[in-house]
Amino acid sequence: MAGIEVDDTTADELRALADAAGLPLDAYLAQVAEEKRRERALAEGAEIFRRVTGTPETVAAFDAEYGGPAQAQTAPRAA
Repeated sequence: MAGIEVDDTTADELRALADAAGLPLDAYLAQVAEEKRRERALAEGAEIFRRVTGTPETVAAFDAEYGGPAQAQTAPRAA
């Protein structure tokens, strides 16, 4: 991983995860970074929504339809 230093155990784990996903390491890390950007954007949007609405009924309906912050959906990855 050019320009990034990680310990050997972490590097081995990342390579194993990339291999299990059938991706080169750089593509796998790019995919994980994009998933994390989407998760953050969804969490921020949900928080803004909650501040704007402020009514428990509206928030409950939103959570029922789209899931609460702890239920963010991500693409499955090898463990």
